[in-house]
Amino acid sequence: MAAPVSFVHVTPPGRPAIRVAYQRKGSGTPIVLLHGIGHHLQAWEPVTDILAASHEVVALDLPGFGASPALPPGVPYDVDSVASLLAATFTTLGLDRPHTAGNSLGGLLALHLGIGKHVRSVTALSPGGFWTPAERRYAFAILRGMRAGAKLLPRPAVGLLARSAAGRASLTSTIYAHPGRRSASAVVAETEALRGATGFEPTLAAGRAVLFTDDVPDIPVTIAWGSRDRLLLRRQGVRAKYAIPGARLVRLPDCGHVPMNDDPALVARVILDTAR
Repeated sequence: MAAPVSFVHVTPPGRPAIRVAYQRKGSGTPIVLLHGIGHHLQAWEPVTDILAASHEVVALDLPGFGASPALPPGVPYDVDSVASLLAATFTTLGLDRPHTAGNSLGGLLALHLGIGKHVRSVTALSPGGFWTPAERRYAFAILRGMRAGAKLLPRPAVGLLARSAAGRASLTSTIYAHPGRRSASAVVAETEALRGATGFEPTLAAGRAVLFTDDVPDIPVTIAWGSRDRLLLRRQGVRAKYAIPGARLVRLPDCGHVPMNDDPALVARVILDTAR
């Protein structure tokens, strides 16, 4: 059973207050879960119960995504800014250097939190930032197309498509290797999340300047890449390993860009191995 969505008011130093949506379940050393661009915290639902058997699990909606409102005017969506807002959110929630796992944009943010020593470990699933300019343009074009489709499709049509495996594939095959395994209600909800993501355009605009070249020393880091990732191609994982020599590079067989639904047990095991 999914945990209820709650909200926390966060006032970062020198910044206006923000409101962040989150779900919290389980007990033990905390693990914070960060989703990708255009998605929402429910992307992690396939793995949260597994993780919550041994840890407190906190899944967040990033600012401007899911149920979290857009950032106040003048607050940028660049990685450094959002990572600092997340660190302040950890403090407000009473999370002392949690383990962190992130997918795509969330993986990039988790790595930046690792550089700042705000977390105990990082598991980054297909993180952004290890692309060439051509690969970035390719990925961003796909993301823009997904966003346009989500905004243009009438809501009744989304519901109708989500009823069949073929329809779910038409909506989500870019990010899942096995879109038919995603439930109809989940596909409808994440299409709605993509449609309403107020942070989508400013995050994508800020991403044009992102190229991750820093090491993340002194904490355990795992970079994991789906073998069937069609958005951020798996060769980017090799570049991530060069940038972060101490990281463990893991292949996720038969998984797409958002692997949590393709193989929940494998993803949970990778996260837990890193946390240990």
